[in-house]
Amino acid sequence: MESLLAPIKALKFCVSGEKTPPGWTKSWSKRQGSKGRTCTDPRLLRAYQADLERERKQREAMNAQKNAERAAMRTHFRRKHQLTKNAKDAERLRAVGRKVSLPPGLAQMVRPEGRDDSFSLIHAFQSLGLSTLICMMLASCVRPLASTRSLCVRPAGWRDERRRGVRDFQEIPHTGSNGWANLLRFWREGRFRVLHQHMESSFRRLGPIYREFLGSQSSVNIMMPTDTSELFRSEGLHPRRMTLQPWATHRETRGHSKGVFLKNGTEWRSDRLLLNKEVMLASAVRRFLPLLDDVAQDFCSSLRQRVEAEGVGETGQRRMTLDPSPDLFRFALEASCHVLYGERIGLFSSSPSEESERFIWAVERMLATTPPLLYLPPRLLHHLRAPLWTTHATAWDHIFSHAEARIQRGYKRQQMGPSGGSEGHFQGVLGQLMDAGQLSLELIRANITELMAGGVDTTAVPLQFALFELARNPDVQERVRAQVLSSWQRASGNPQKALQGAPLLKGTVKETLRLYPVGITVQRYPVRDIVLQNYHVPAGTLVQVCLYPLGRSHEVFESPARFEPSRWAGAEPGAEGLDAGSGGGFRSLAFGFGSRQCVGRRIAENEMQLLLLHILRNFRLTVSSTEDLNTKYTLILQPETPPRITFSTLSH
Repeated sequence: MESLLAPIKALKFCVSGEKTPPGWTKSWSKRQGSKGRTCTDPRLLRAYQADLERERKQREAMNAQKNAERAAMRTHFRRKHQLTKNAKDAERLRAVGRKVSLPPGLAQMVRPEGRDDSFSLIHAFQSLGLSTLICMMLASCVRPLASTRSLCVRPAGWRDERRRGVRDFQEIPHTGSNGWANLLRFWREGRFRVLHQHMESSFRRLGPIYREFLGSQSSVNIMMPTDTSELFRSEGLHPRRMTLQPWATHRETRGHSKGVFLKNGTEWRSDRLLLNKEVMLASAVRRFLPLLDDVAQDFCSSLRQRVEAEGVGETGQRRMTLDPSPDLFRFALEASCHVLYGERIGLFSSSPSEESERFIWAVERMLATTPPLLYLPPRLLHHLRAPLWTTHATAWDHIFSHAEARIQRGYKRQQMGPSGGSEGHFQGVLGQLMDAGQLSLELIRANITELMAGGVDTTAVPLQFALFELARNPDVQERVRAQVLSSWQRASGNPQKALQGAPLLKGTVKETLRLYPVGITVQRYPVRDIVLQNYHVPAGTLVQVCLYPLGRSHEVFESPARFEPSRWAGAEPGAEGLDAGSGGGFRSLAFGFGSRQCVGRRIAENEMQLLLLHILRNFRLTVSSTEDLNTKYTLILQPETPPRITFSTLSH
């Protein structure tokens, strides 16, 4: 400090013109090498002021660089975790011309900023064949993607963990480190259609945890319930799963709002809590359960009339073999419209509407084109009007136009008041949301459309699997039917009481989804560093729970190949799917978990249970072959060829 006082005093006396204190001129002159020179020399004053100005600029430049380094680091993690941008950080980066050279310590934590070479391959995306993927792979070879190691933020206690035997993130086994080469192999070998089987074989080969690199995506895949428990404990207040970017890009390019499926953070939470009141709470289930029951009974009445008219056998014991999938799709669409819009659309008539058939086709096209688009830049494909993107976007456009027409009719009914003037008349989830007035009409439209698009295939396809499994397991079918008939009689036609008295129905749905999960993964980005299978996994890593191999694992389920609904009868609340010797929960995750679980779960579960209830009351199910079904993956798991089932009428 004393070393700074002399120059400061010198500047003070030079500016004021006061005489220097006794003894100071001599010492200062000695330092300057000129005995007679004093501070009043203008040249000395200007030189000193120039030195001060230069030092000030150096300090400001140094501070600006450090602020820019911190801003670059924060910006990286905001983009990585899809958080909102910070204007102050952007200003700090602009102050240094966005040219930030990170110190080695920070550079190991943050991937350096750089241009995306994939966007220099515009001509390669004109068609999405093998040439596209070859070009993308070659681009990654010219400038390899940043190592995953650079994305790992070491926590303060990481060295302690190493001493305790926790292994490094880089040591997790993987299926290949070149994401573009892996994507090319997936495309060439058709692995997207059998992604569930690829996951199962990868676990058998690499163990209970492995990493997967596909294009620009990377993930850690797990299946053991203990690891799932650890993952969900670190999901945070606003759980985040992998964003389906093709869906999000469609909303952005078409100017549509996003529903809760595509949102994150506080905005997601506020909308989700409002939706839960109308689709998840017990009071909401009581409102829409009679509507689902009406559709299920009408479906069975229509099918029974068809079997009795076109089937073979004696009167009262007619039988007919058919592929039920078209009828199940129409049932799911009719039930969804009734619950969501409060109206019936008459799909059980002999000539269902062409509009509804087009909607079902659009949903199937949308689901089939989503998986390959997950690993390619959809916004670029949109600008290039690539065929795959055009098909995907057109399918979504039709889904939105179908929903818009229904919403407009619902809005007009809402303006006219309850039908017939009866108080308490349930006009569907749409009417409930409009009455509440807590969501804008645009957000209501976005969420209703997502529920509608996600409520057809995801219930119709599991019903195909359930009917097939009941048909090829006649002893199980008879046990479930006996419970159903007894419960229905005691309930006197009350659907809620009937379901409560037949827990094997719920077990049938859970057992079906164990063997044939609609979505084959549940994803989360942990908000803190965690340890899975004794490997360190950094916060912000995409971690996937793989449901297909989980449901068929001998380590998790006793006799996993056996279709046994009663295995779920002893499950305790909060411990989804306890099994003998399994040692814990987190085994039934087909609808996800926690606050981010499927928002349409209660609708789908009750829809499937009620239809199975009325089918078992009316028909005995059989199949000609008990061989396992071949399955394919098109964003949802479904049969390669829909099973043909024989429906034999039963007397009431």
